[in-house]
Amino acid sequence: MRYLLTLTAALAASPAAAATGPFFSLNNTDFIVLLAFLLFIAVLLYFNVPSKIGEMLDKRASGIQGELDEARTIREEAQSLLASYERKQREVQEQADRIVAQAREDARASAEQAKADLERSIERRLQAAEEQIASAEQAAVTEVRNRAVDIAVAVAREVVAKQMSAEKQSELISSSISTVDQRLN
Repeated sequence: MRYLLTLTAALAASPAAAATGPFFSLNNTDFIVLLAFLLFIAVLLYFNVPSKIGEMLDKRASGIQGELDEARTIREEAQSLLASYERKQREVQEQADRIVAQAREDARASAEQAKADLERSIERRLQAAEEQIASAEQAAVTEVRNRAVDIAVAVAREVVAKQMSAEKQSELISSSISTVDQRLN
């Protein structure tokens, strides 16, 4: 059917209508060209060229379909691989977020620990300073007392020395020696 349509189209569109003189004459070049064309079409049909061209086109179409199927398969594999990488990226991102959050928490805990340690250190130093101040006060009080005792003893010595006679001194010395002797034994 296709061939018949092709032949009819070739005859209808032939330039024979434009030629002058009898058309069905071997002197008319248009008629010769038409016969050559029809002979060419007949040879093509005889050697079954259209079916061979159809087979070649079918082979080409099946090859293209195979390539399309292969491309579709590769695309699906690539999409699954991409989804896998995206999932891994999300997991890595979540893990990184957890690590950062843990690092922040550790830093906050370390800062609180350092603050507490600093407060304890300041408290210890204040206590040590207060103890040193108390010790210095005690030493100063003791020194003032000792100094006062020394001054009082010196003043008492002078007063006693002025008021005491030699006999009284000798008596006091003897009684002191006997008191020391009694206490040592």
